[in-house]
Amino acid sequence: MKFVAYERTLQGTGASRRLRKAQKVPGIVYGAGEPAKIELDHNALFFALKKEIFHSTVLEMELAGKSEQVILRDYQMHPFRPIVMHVDFQRVDATTKITKKVPLHFINEENSPAVKTDKALVNHIVTELMVQCLAAQLPEFIDVDLGNLVKGQSLHVDDIKLPPGTKVVTHGKKNPVIVSSTAQAAEEEVVAAPVVAPAAPEKGKGKKDEKQNRK
Repeated sequence: MKFVAYERTLQGTGASRRLRKAQKVPGIVYGAGEPAKIELDHNALFFALKKEIFHSTVLEMELAGKSEQVILRDYQMHPFRPIVMHVDFQRVDATTKITKKVPLHFINEENSPAVKTDKALVNHIVTELMVQCLAAQLPEFIDVDLGNLVKGQSLHVDDIKLPPGTKVVTHGKKNPVIVSSTAQAAEEEVVAAPVVAPAAPEKGKGKKDEKQNRK
C-alpha cells in the first residue's frame, strides 16, 4: 500500500496545532538513519487507518520524491473526536527483523462439526498475534482454519499453521488458547402462574345483602 508524506520543518506544540487546523497530521519516521519529521493529509490518513492492510504490511511511503519502505508503529487519536493527532513509522528493508501484531482471519467456522452439527458456541479468544519475522516475510494476516473444530475443543497457538519464517511472540505464555467451542446454555423455561379472574357476584345477592344492612 502506498501513501504520500511531506517534509515538516516546523516543530513544537504551536506548529503541530497549526498543522492540525490545516487538516494535516504531524508524524515521524525513524530507523535506518536520521529520524525524519513528516506531515500527512489528515483525511487520507484517517481512512487509511481503517484498513487492516495499513496496520499489518510493509508500506511504501513517498517522501521528497523518493520511495521508502516503512511500517506503522504507532498513532494517537483525539480523546473523543475523530481526529488523528500524531503518527509514527519505522523504516525497514528486506533484512530488517521486526515484531508486529498481525490479525487472525477465522475460516470455515460455519462448516465445522461444532457449529453445523452440535450447534456449539465458538469463542474467538484472540483476534491478533504478535509475530516476529523479517520485514519481507510479514504476513498481512494469518488464517485459522476451524473446519475440523468439534464441541468442547480448543485451538492453541501451536495448532495454527504459520507462514514461513514467522514466529509467534507469546510473552511468557507457552501455548495460549486462540479459539474455544462450548455447548450453548439450555434455555430456562419460565412457567407463568395462571391468572385467576375474580368470581362474579351471584345474581340478586348484592341487593339482598344491601337490604339486610338497612335492617
